[in-house]
Amino acid sequence: MSEYDYFRLKGHTALITGASSGLGKHFAETLAAAGCIVGLAARRTEKLVELAGNIEAQGGTAIVLQMDVTDIKTVDAGLTRLTEVAGLPTILINNAGTAAPASFLDASPEQTADVFALNQTAPWHVAQSLCRRLVDAKTAGSIINIASITGLRTIGGAASYVVSKAALVQMTKVLALELARHNIRVNAIAPGYFETDLNRDFLQSEAGQKIIRRVPMRRSGSMEDLDGALLLLASERSRFMTGNVIPVDGGHLVSGL
Repeated sequence: MSEYDYFRLKGHTALITGASSGLGKHFAETLAAAGCIVGLAARRTEKLVELAGNIEAQGGTAIVLQMDVTDIKTVDAGLTRLTEVAGLPTILINNAGTAAPASFLDASPEQTADVFALNQTAPWHVAQSLCRRLVDAKTAGSIINIASITGLRTIGGAASYVVSKAALVQMTKVLALELARHNIRVNAIAPGYFETDLNRDFLQSEAGQKIIRRVPMRRSGSMEDLDGALLLLASERSRFMTGNVIPVDGGHLVSGL
């Protein structure tokens, strides 16, 4: 029995946005190992092709989707192609996102608009496009939004990011309430500090190391630390869970620091 068999994801199709690197890449690999057919979505496909090859070399199935999640037309086109090739996805990982290291007073209108478009509006449109299809097909589904502990407790110096993630947390709850009658569950994972391309330089700086020292577990997260929450929420093992936001943060939120 595989370590993933408990979650029984074989035969499901999942769409992962922002799958070309970082958390999205890891989520795709984890779901594929659990038996999911994975739709890999990102604006640039070069890294997706490499990732799909690696997944298929391990016995999985991956479909590369060129998708700009801020463009509704490409979202709809990508979902249509994935459905035609692999069946209607019943799992969505709303992972694509960005950050801007600027305080409220220093943030430019262009920078702020970009952050809100990718972190807040895009997950809404991707979820809406998929959920309309699920409702029409009378098919259950699981939407997993990738939020952040900064959406639950603020930090300074990244105002637009923090506000956008707080909006994503509230969106998770609203969608959970409205979609429960359709047997579509909506939950979120709120990672703490995980080293990715977005924050690697910061976490390795003196300021970043100071934050890590405040984490009760005294370390940043490794990608595998997210697997339990991901597989639980994606599978029927969480069939009575909706509207939840699960922090994976080494105790950071309860530290009071």
